Amino acid sequence: MPPSRSVRASAVALLAVLLGALLPATAAQAASRTVQGGRLDWGIKSSFQSYVTGPIAQGSWSLTGGAATVGGSQFRFHSATGSYDPGSGAFQAGFSGGVHFVGHKQAGGGNELDLTISRPTVRISGGAGTLYADMVSKERGSGRVTTSSQVPLATLGLSGINMKGGSTPIALNNVPTTLTSQGAGAFAGYYTAGTPLDAVSLSVDTKAPAAAKPSKSPSPSATKKKETAGRFEDAAVDWGVRRTFREYVTGSIGRGKWTLAGGAQDGGAVFRFPEGKGTYDAGKKKLDATFAGSVHFTGADGLDLELAGFAVRTASGKGTLLADVTHGTTTDEAVPLVTFAADDLTPKSGLAVLTEAPATLTAQGAKAFGSLYKAGTAMDPVSLAVAVDAKAELPALPDLGSEAAPSATPATQPTGTPAAQPAAAESGFPTSLAVGGGAVLVAAAAGVLYAARRRRTAHTT
Repeated sequence: MPPSRSVRASAVALLAVLLGALLPATAAQAASRTVQGGRLDWGIKSSFQSYVTGPIAQGSWSLTGGAATVGGSQFRFHSATGSYDPGSGAFQAGFSGGVHFVGHKQAGGGNELDLTISRPTVRISGGAGTLYADMVSKERGSGRVTTSSQVPLATLGLSGINMKGGSTPIALNNVPTTLTSQGAGAFAGYYTAGTPLDAVSLSVDTKAPAAAKPSKSPSPSATKKKETAGRFEDAAVDWGVRRTFREYVTGSIGRGKWTLAGGAQDGGAVFRFPEGKGTYDAGKKKLDATFAGSVHFTGADGLDLELAGFAVRTASGKGTLLADVTHGTTTDEAVPLVTFAADDLTPKSGLAVLTEAPATLTAQGAKAFGSLYKAGTAMDPVSLAVAVDAKAELPALPDLGSEAAPSATPATQPTGTPAAQPAAAESGFPTSLAVGGGAVLVAAAAGVLYAARRRRTAHTT
């Protein structure tokens, strides 16, 4: 027997109240957002990396455009830009940086294997996703070089992932990828269409559209007086220590990490130590500056190394990067770690810039790294920027975005365990919680109606 009119009215009223409480949040979420900053981690294909650097191809790979490495076999692409629509789940994010593979050196020069993959872009719509990339490849056999822009390189395995209703940052973890037919052609014939590639992970920040602001009349410009000789406005030094050292720390052997503090920033391939203070003589190209921030490396093998109190000294075309070195509880101050060429430090447009100057490990630096490297070893290059004018802006670091929320609490995070990993899917954890409290509220209202029907039935029987 149907419930009474009053019971039905109460249930409908409750449902309306609950949905009314939900709708403002949903409407606010549904506004299209701009993707602004973030990273994509992808090994492309680990076995291909091993083949390139192995005894057959005897080749190597190099990074371009600020790309970095993470762990033992993944490349990190940075500075995401794009868009995200929480209402439909449509997502697009393009990343910067690339990887250049070479191998099979030819007798007459050059390499038979020559492949560059750069600017990966992820596009998701209607439950399907594709990873695109710029490709430059040399065809096997013919040697014909092909340059292609935004090739649909791989399809994404998005089964069980709901992209709707996400908040910032948006994160996808370990999504399976499969080589497309176009990707196989751009891959110079090394693999056929349908070949599984490495899983891809990404995390990007999103920003809501800015509210319109009333126009203002331009204020009178004020020209700042030029700083006195020997003074500078701001400075930063960028240094990645050594790429292979970072890979060792986070790889399968070190099983460790690094932690930044005191304002230091992670640019993927480099660490930035900001807030430079000191003196600079543009005429003599002489700089004596100290910087904020520290980096602390730890590992399962007992590694415990902190570098802090960074300083740079340049004179007579030569530069030295120094730092306080702490092993456990023992600290050595102002250790000269590396030297580098600093010939061109003449300010231009109020900014003196040194970009990726090759750096060489000193004897004291070798000791600081526990003799892991010998004196004279090439370390990561040093980049330096000194603002001698108040209007000058320091070069921007690659934007890696914010850390994604832990997967245990993905309240409105479009994330999930791909169907290609059944073990995790069978564990009972939900693959998506994008509906959030909405499902709970609707279920509550339905429960009230169901209970009312039970009471009505019990009363009539």
